[in-house]
Amino acid sequence: MSPAAKDVDAYLAALPDEQSIALQDVRRTIKAAAPEAIEAISYGIPGYKVKGKPLIHFGAAKNHCALYGAAIAESDKEELKGYDTAKGTIRFSPDKPLPAVLVKKLVKARIAEIEAGASGYKKKGSRKEE
Repeated sequence: MSPAAKDVDAYLAALPDEQSIALQDVRRTIKAAAPEAIEAISYGIPGYKVKGKPLIHFGAAKNHCALYGAAIAESDKEELKGYDTAKGTIRFSPDKPLPAVLVKKLVKARIAEIEAGASGYKKKGSRKEE
């Protein structure tokens, strides 16, 4: 919604309050799960990198918020019921945000993929079962 934003704070400030609040929570959770991650605007949305590789992104569209690049495993599907998912993307509404525990789990799974040598985002269901 704010492709001209130069940083994450400006991106969030340009959003409607309900989306900004929901995504600020996602941001805090990502930072807590991956304090070493570098935050920047990438692809016009907030994103994070670890070891120079994409970790995860989040953003807002007219009718939803989303988490992009998530390492979604088959075991996550039960927790994701009620959310619109596709190829590493999870769409959610500000009034039904993603649980922080789930965001943290997805971030940790992406970090594990990166540490195992994954070069970028993987296709849906690519994370091995734990």
